[in-house]
Formats: sequence, structure tokens, C-alpha cells
Amino acid sequence: MSNSGMRPIHPGEILEKEFLEPLGITADALARSLNEVAGDVRALVMQEGGISPELAKKLSLCLKTTPEFWLNLQSAYDQRRTEIERG
Repeated sequence: MSNSGMRPIHPGEILEKEFLEPLGITADALARSLNEVAGDVRALVMQEGGISPELAKKLSLCLKTTPEFWLNLQSAYDQRRTEIERG
């Protein structure tokens, strides 16, 4: 895989910038909507946690996306981080 020079973009950054901010909701409010632990959703937004298949499904239903959208973001982030770590 080639090194594109782009920084890895965490799915939590996408969640925050493309969904939470435009919708005017907080991570805690989203967590309540998803029936998830608020700390887990905050960790995702703070780019300290990742997206599981279960969370991807919940996000897709709540935000009118697909589970694949979220899982692909996580996969791309993980792959890019691995490229950087390997040099």
C-alpha cells in the first residue's frame, strides 16, 4: 500500500464535525439516543476509542447512514495508522 502523505482521519472526527456539530447535539445526547454509555461515545469523539460493528449499526440507524460507512472509516483509519507505524 502506498503512503499517501495524508494523516489518518479518525471516525470520531467525522462524527463530530460532520454530524454532531451540524445537528447541534452533544456526544452525551447522542449516547442517550443510541442507548450507549456516554463515556464510550465521548471517547469516540475524542478519538480515544473506535467503532465496533454494534456501534456502527446504531450510528447508521440514528444518523441515516450505513454500518459500512462507519466500519469503512474505522478500517481506513486503522490501515493508515499501520502504514505510518511501519514507515
